[in-house]
Amino acid sequence: MIQAEARSAPAARPGGLASPGLELRHLRYFVAVADAGTFTRAAERMFIAQPTLSQQVRRLEEIVGASLLQRRREGVRLTEAGTVLLEECRAILASFERGVSRTRQAAGLGRARLRIVMPPYLPEALAVAAASRLWTAAAAAGIDLAWMETHLDGEFSFIHQHRADAGLGWLTARDETLPASVEVMRIGEFEPTVWIASSHPAASSGMIGLDELVRMDVIHGPRGVSAGNYDAWLTVLRATQPRFEFADPLFRQSLPMTLAFAATASRPTAVLSNPHHVAGTPIPDKPEQAAKLYDMTAVRLEKGPLTATAGLVWSGDLPRQLQQVLFDAADGIAC
Repeated sequence: MIQAEARSAPAARPGGLASPGLELRHLRYFVAVADAGTFTRAAERMFIAQPTLSQQVRRLEEIVGASLLQRRREGVRLTEAGTVLLEECRAILASFERGVSRTRQAAGLGRARLRIVMPPYLPEALAVAAASRLWTAAAAAGIDLAWMETHLDGEFSFIHQHRADAGLGWLTARDETLPASVEVMRIGEFEPTVWIASSHPAASSGMIGLDELVRMDVIHGPRGVSAGNYDAWLTVLRATQPRFEFADPLFRQSLPMTLAFAATASRPTAVLSNPHHVAGTPIPDKPEQAAKLYDMTAVRLEKGPLTATAGLVWSGDLPRQLQQVLFDAADGIAC
């Protein structure tokens, strides 16, 4: 990999022209500042002095002939020109890195690599099945995998912006609204688990209706974990009760604490998980065990009105060899 400070040939513009004095490090520094939000954090991540970083970004603005960042006390904000250039920088850097990788492979110095996003809070069965298939397909093709644990939004911006090659996520946007550069394969439908008090009439049947659920306080979220699913499910629930709102959990990463709160609430309270198990299948035993401690019972929703579609998504401009690995993996995931 070329060092960030190393001088390189002028980077090509989308139209095939090169700007005199433009170097790859200018692009890397600009992307680092845009991602970090401040020059201080970007300098720490790039292991360079902040004045040097600021100077190089200003040099890029001189070369481009436009202001790229609005410098504020609380951090930086992209200008309209900066937003356009950021997308182009990501594409150029991603293409360059793939070119270096392929060159090293041709020289016998390395193997191709896939950067895979595996978001937190995925159902265990889905995450394990996907990781296993990806490992198998990549090993058979002689490709290395680099895992990235972060959230993916409904438009898969992380992949569209070339910050990752592929990822596992929830397909919450319509196909026609997804970027043309993104390829998608659906791999399964999942539904949430509902925890209710063991004394609730629905607990004995293991099933609760939507009309019963909306009369309770329902803890679900936070929205940022999967805004697309959150909003879609809220729409379904409001079709039954127009004034329905989710209650955010007080302890966002602790199911036991959330169950304890729900069990002791003054009003009938339910806990709705994120997509948890394959739609139409029994609830796994593990959440049942956690709920029993607080006299809560895990049940399913009648008729499965709340579901989420999982998919493996990747950048359509990846080399054919890498796309084939992803296609083979997605085709073999069975949850």
